[in-house]
Amino acid sequence: MRMFVAVVPPPAVVEDLHDFLDSRREAAPGLRWTDPDQFHVTLAFLPEVPERAVEPLTAALATAARERRRFALNLAGGGTFPSPYAARVLFVHAQDEPGHLPPLARAARAAANQAGAAPDGGRFQGHMTIARFGRPTEATKWLRILDTYQGPGWVVDEIELIASHLGQGRQRRPRYETIAQLPLSAP
Repeated sequence: MRMFVAVVPPPAVVEDLHDFLDSRREAAPGLRWTDPDQFHVTLAFLPEVPERAVEPLTAALATAARERRRFALNLAGGGTFPSPYAARVLFVHAQDEPGHLPPLARAARAAANQAGAAPDGGRFQGHMTIARFGRPTEATKWLRILDTYQGPGWVVDEIELIASHLGQGRQRRPRYETIAQLPLSAP
């Protein structure tokens, strides 16, 4: 099963970003925009989770979450992967209180490894994907636009384990299913 561990923003944050992007979407028909109901900050991507590992994974993530404190997060500015001159992914930065988001991602990845669900990906960079380019594209104008965005903050009080069912969503996109919501400890 394809899964990921994520921080999911509350509805007010999703609505604010959606409103900011709404008028800009029409100016970029070549971009595949992320559905607002699928906005999330990925902590760990798990491309192949054996069925037998789901329960131990959930338990390991619950323990990891309880060992982390709640923290403030907001979305601001923008970036691209792999570079602004050959962009495939357009995102907004996830800005946390110093030192909370990267350790949470490391804890989620360690929990996944412990449960036998090897995470994929390189060094963690807190971000929320908002669109994908069909081919490598020079995207500096998008970075200038996104640099004007400053979203509202919120307190991250849980992480989610989410299954991604490829091709089952709208327009053959993935359909996300929350498997578990795992609370962080109180401050």
